[in-house]
Order: sequence, then C-alpha cells, then structure tokens
Amino acid sequence: MNEQSLAGQAAFAPSNTADVANALIADAGLRVDAERRRGRGAGLNPSGRFEPQQREAFDDGWQSWEELPPFKTEVQVEKPRTAITRNESPDIPFDRSINPYRGCEHGCIYCFARPTHAYMGLSAGLDFESKLFAKPDAAKLLERELARPGYKPRVIAIGTNTDPYQPIEKEWRIMRQILEVLNRANHPVAIVTKSALVMRDIDILRDMAAKNLVRVALSVTTLDRKLARAMEPRAATPPRRLEAIQALNEAGIRTSIMVAPIIPALNDHEIERILDAGKAAGAQEASYVILRLPLEVSPLFRDWLLQHYPDRYRHVMALIRSMRGGKDYDAEFGKRMKGAGPYAWQISRRFEMATRRLELIRRNIALRDDIFVPPDGSGVQLSLL
Repeated sequence: MNEQSLAGQAAFAPSNTADVANALIADAGLRVDAERRRGRGAGLNPSGRFEPQQREAFDDGWQSWEELPPFKTEVQVEKPRTAITRNESPDIPFDRSINPYRGCEHGCIYCFARPTHAYMGLSAGLDFESKLFAKPDAAKLLERELARPGYKPRVIAIGTNTDPYQPIEKEWRIMRQILEVLNRANHPVAIVTKSALVMRDIDILRDMAAKNLVRVALSVTTLDRKLARAMEPRAATPPRRLEAIQALNEAGIRTSIMVAPIIPALNDHEIERILDAGKAAGAQEASYVILRLPLEVSPLFRDWLLQHYPDRYRHVMALIRSMRGGKDYDAEFGKRMKGAGPYAWQISRRFEMATRRLELIRRNIALRDDIFVPPDGSGVQLSLL
C-alpha cells in the first residue's frame, strides 16, 4: 500500500482519522525520519511516477535509522538547448518563461511544480527540495535566442515554476545574469518570488523599471511565522518579504503582492491582513491563487497536514474538495487557479472587496516591448543557406 492510498483513507475514516492515518504511514515506513529531513518541507520521498519500481524503506535490523545520512542540498549542472520555455495555457497571462533552476530548496509543501521532478527520475518529495539542477548557461542561451532573426519580444515570466531567488542563487547568480541580458536588450520581464534575495538586484531592476520593462510580485502566504516555518521552511520569513516589497517600491519598481496559495481553514482567514500589510509596504496590485494539488502534491500535502495540523485535516480537505468537484484537484482550464463552488466564490468576493478598499486592483499596465534591441548575435550559429 503506497502513501497516497494510506493518507487517502482520511477522507472517509472515523473521527480519529489523523491518528489512524498517521499510524498507518509510520508503520509502513513511508515517512522519512524527522532528523534526516530537518529543515525540509516534505515528510515523504516516494519513487517518481515514471519509475518501473516503487521502493519503501524499512529497518531490517542490520542498520539503525540513526546511521542514515540527512538530506543535504545537492546541485547538478543541466545543459538545456534553449532558455525560453513556451506555453499555450489560457489560465496564465504569458506565453514564455525562463526557469534558471529545477527543484526548489524553499521546500514549500504545496508547490505545484513538485511533480516535474519525476521527469528527472526523482521524487516529488524530499528529492525536489534537495536534489537541484542549475542552468549556468541560461543567460548565454537567452542572448542567442533574443538575437535570432524574427524574434518578437513579449513579456518573459520568471519564477512561475520554481523560485529564481532560492538560496542557491546566492552562489550561482544565474538569475542576475539573465536580468543583465534582458536589461541590455530592453526586454520586458515579470518576476514572481518569495525571497528577499530579489533586493540584491535592485540596481538592475531600477534601471529596467525606469524604462517600464519590469514588474515584481512577492508571494506572501501567511503572516504567521510558525505556519510559514512549517509550510515554507527555507523561504524568507513573512516580514522579510514585506521588507522586499517596500525596498522595491522605494526604488521605483512596480510591485504586487500575491496571496498564493490560499488554503481553506489554514490561511484563508489571513487574506485581509496580508493585503493590508502588502499595501502598507507599498504594493500597488494584488492577486491570489487557490491551493492546487496535482499528482504527487496531493499525498505529500495530506501527509504534511497529518503531521502538523491533524485536528484540521478533515475540515481542510473537505473544503478543498468542495472547490474541486469532490476531488483533490481539478485541472480544467478556468477552474484550476480559482476553484469553483460556494467556498471559492466566497474567497473571490472577500479578495475583491479587500483589494477595492485598499486600491490594490490589478491595472494590467502593459510593459514596453517597442524598445527591444536584439543582442549583437555573437555566438549564434550561422545559417547554412
């Protein structure tokens, strides 16, 4: 029996669901020892969904659990052919993005990008936040792509999959190199992060903002430091994210605050407080996303709930399913970001009323794409024609 079916029993189990499911998972040896995963978000590390074998750890008496090494951050170099990723999703306002890294050390338990690690033969659990991939050639590849004949500039989104300012960016500095290329080319960019490290690049962002080429969104999920520590163990604290909003705003950089994700019965009561704090820090716009639990994220999140908030498990999952047609997740376009049903409508109305009161309504001010200057093309492969 795998971790998904075990945790899934909580949906219809009796009132002691949390205790029963916790015991089942622990007895089956599915949960990784707390000391080995200290400072991490996920409690499980199941095999990737594309793997031919599923493996479970168990103590055979020959080796003590205490002797197993803790999960440490490992970074491998990835050599992609292109820097820009294209998409055709009607749910998002951009058609291209850049991901400097695969995996994310922030370890946010709710991260919808976790299942992408399965394509690397790794787990969406602890592997996602400890076995990372960096793309050091991303800036060079980007410069070549922008120099290609016929390239038409449109806003490039960064941070929509994994955070470009996660802790390893301090050493690798890939995001900064990308911004340098975009700045030289006068190319528009939209950034999403939950890291205060974005303040390091204010010098570049200020220059781009003066030309209306950049906007930055800071994701603030909660103002409760205890909840943030459990849910987003290696991300910046909520006060530091608000500090980043203030610093960016003072530098003349258009900044917004994202309440993402909104989790029913866990952080939804904070919506108005978060928006108030964002407005006070200088945010000019606001947006939100309802919790998404695709593929492996669902069992990982449910196990996390059982560990940290067992008394709320049934209530949280019942409300999530009420917005997803009775399922943990509904991937249908138009519904996956905001949900559906009475509870989703209530969240929408509360958010709308708060943003109107605070004048944080999204204005959809377009970034400039008419001053784009293609790079000189050095290093671009010449045509054979």
